[in-house]
Amino acid sequence: MDHFQLRDGVLHAEDVPLPHIAEEVGTPVYVYSRATLVRHAHVFRDALSGLDDPHIAFAVKSNPNLAVLRVLANEGYGADVVSGGELARALAAGMKPEGVVFSGVGKTHAELLQGLEAGIGQFNIESEEEGYELAAIARRQGMTARCALRVNPDVDAETHEKISTGKRENKFGVPYDRAIQLYAAMSAEEGLDMRGIAVHIGSQLQSLEPLETAFLKVGALVRDLRAQGCAVTHVDLGGGLGVSYREEETPPSPAEYGAMVARVTKDWGVRLIFEPGRVIAANAGVLLARVIRSKRSGNGPPFLVVDAAMNDLARPAMYGAWHDFAAVAPDGTRTTAHIVGPICETGDTFAMDRDCDTLAAGDLAVFRSAGAYGATMASSYNSRGFVPEVLVDGDRYAVVADRIAPGAIMESERVPDWLT
Repeated sequence: MDHFQLRDGVLHAEDVPLPHIAEEVGTPVYVYSRATLVRHAHVFRDALSGLDDPHIAFAVKSNPNLAVLRVLANEGYGADVVSGGELARALAAGMKPEGVVFSGVGKTHAELLQGLEAGIGQFNIESEEEGYELAAIARRQGMTARCALRVNPDVDAETHEKISTGKRENKFGVPYDRAIQLYAAMSAEEGLDMRGIAVHIGSQLQSLEPLETAFLKVGALVRDLRAQGCAVTHVDLGGGLGVSYREEETPPSPAEYGAMVARVTKDWGVRLIFEPGRVIAANAGVLLARVIRSKRSGNGPPFLVVDAAMNDLARPAMYGAWHDFAAVAPDGTRTTAHIVGPICETGDTFAMDRDCDTLAAGDLAVFRSAGAYGATMASSYNSRGFVPEVLVDGDRYAVVADRIAPGAIMESERVPDWLT
């Protein structure tokens, strides 16, 4: 459930009519619903109620907006970060350092030091080399880094190849068959407090089967590590739970996921960590756009050109992803159209042959389920600016990220004197 509903024939975000936001802020614009974020945070937390003190760390990469992070910080969520920039955002939004998990295969020396100095709760070590580098930094600082070893279980998440992270050929984690050797070696390193195992096999999963397969392998690894005399007190099970971008998609519910986790991990004797992102934020946001014109080309459906583009919402161009497209004030009639943006590239296509509301130049429409991996993946391609972001709370709203005009981006560039 989300809080984007039709009232008197007009789509609202909670109690705010979207045409009001379009008039005052302009289009395109991302619109987030605080009530939806809070509801999803509660649903996910309630799904884990059968576990002993789980820690939930929101995947900041899915939506790093400071206001969104503050909403989740107020709900007691921590942060899963993959860069120094994300770490800074999480802390600025009020997330506690001890609730931060730092993942990612390419943590730089500066980022490892940043995490140490911030006092974060856990580094997920993704390679032998990273572990030794972190240990050396910690020793020089006279500190100890709390760590988990991220293991690649070689499990196919059965999702899009670009968001699959748990197969042997993917860049993430250490090989499963070397995990015991590496964990023991890291445990002997002064400066590291090895406390557990981390796993994450992919994003937008539509079945619990791959997750359960991976978790069973992790459970066997925990037992084998303890048999070797290694301490294991924490296990990070990652994220990846999918959402319904279209009607026929029926991903597992958080409750079904929580029940599976409770069954599989009941004898592990660890504190579990979770990294939800999409399942919290996706349906809490829409991209509000305006139709520029309807363009005919041959005898096929018209091209409906909107003012949003692939630089604003990259998922359709990058993954062939589906986003429901709907009129803000539908008149009840339907048509078939190609939904495209203004960028000079055929890849700037949101949908082909889409059955949709009838729309004309000047009409407003939304791309639904755009609250995750939307604004955060934007670019300035074609010298376009960055769209603003708005957070709605009941009958009020605030701009929580300003529109960045192309001119402002250009002002950060320099022509050297020797070219003039």
